[in-house]
Amino acid sequence: MRDQSPSRRRPGEALFALVMVGLSAVLLWSAHGISGFEALSAPGSVPMAATAVMFCAAAAIAIRALRQPLDPTQSVRRDVLPGRILVMAALLLAYALLLEPLGFLPTSALFLTLSIRLLSGRGWRFAALTSLGSLIAIWLIFRIVFTVLMPSGLVPEAQFIQMLRDLFGGA
Repeated sequence: MRDQSPSRRRPGEALFALVMVGLSAVLLWSAHGISGFEALSAPGSVPMAATAVMFCAAAAIAIRALRQPLDPTQSVRRDVLPGRILVMAALLLAYALLLEPLGFLPTSALFLTLSIRLLSGRGWRFAALTSLGSLIAIWLIFRIVFTVLMPSGLVPEAQFIQMLRDLFGGA
């Protein structure tokens, strides 16, 4: 672990702080659009107050970050965004894109298997069995117990659910 002096700025810290200032300003403007600043009891007053505090805090953090010298011992690639983080971000993006066409079960099985393999450092068998067990539990709880609708895609879930109902006497 490196010694992180509070007087040094990490790579990407200033850019992130400036992005937070910009997003806070956009949210403040959006909150103002709810009802303007008519009265303290107006519908937009609480969102405006919250986003104003967020904007001020982000601006203070950005000013402090911009005043600090950059820590020369750290790099974005090694210390801020290592390969595992980038791969997980790509897996999440792929999950979001494949969820509708493939459906919940195959997409989740693929995502869980790949991410468990990557993050655990164990073999493919462990990753596949762990993801299969997790996916069965998740599917039973959310689809059967809570009846949450999930994209069916390639898997004929309706037939599985009817088969389970028939198996348990139409419950």
